[in-house]
Amino acid sequence: MDDRDASLGRRLLALLIDWIVAALAASLFTGVSYPPADIGENLVITAFFVGQITILTGLLGFSIGKRVVGLRVENREGRPIGLPRALLRTLLLSLVIPAIVMTDDKRGLHDLAAGSRVIRVVKR
Repeated sequence: MDDRDASLGRRLLALLIDWIVAALAASLFTGVSYPPADIGENLVITAFFVGQITILTGLLGFSIGKRVVGLRVENREGRPIGLPRALLRTLLLSLVIPAIVMTDDKRGLHDLAAGSRVIRVVKR
């Protein structure tokens, strides 16, 4: 195992943090309740989640949750994946199934489609 492998536990914790941040932002800016009262409120929270993750991951290489747990999303050259690929990755992640189907090198279908990988940031 590489010392930069991103464990499933870290990934899930980052996802939980990102969802909470999106729910709080949606509540603050639109007044939706949490837990959502109906499908409309759930869609608003999901839209905030997709927007937040796409922008941060595409431009910086990490979301708030990933930054907290020490993970980064990168392309083959080790750089952020850009907004179009981040949008594709995040939309597929929102469907859940692509994220839980993983290859031997711990890349979900959403990462394969976007040409990305998640690594643990190792401080030296």
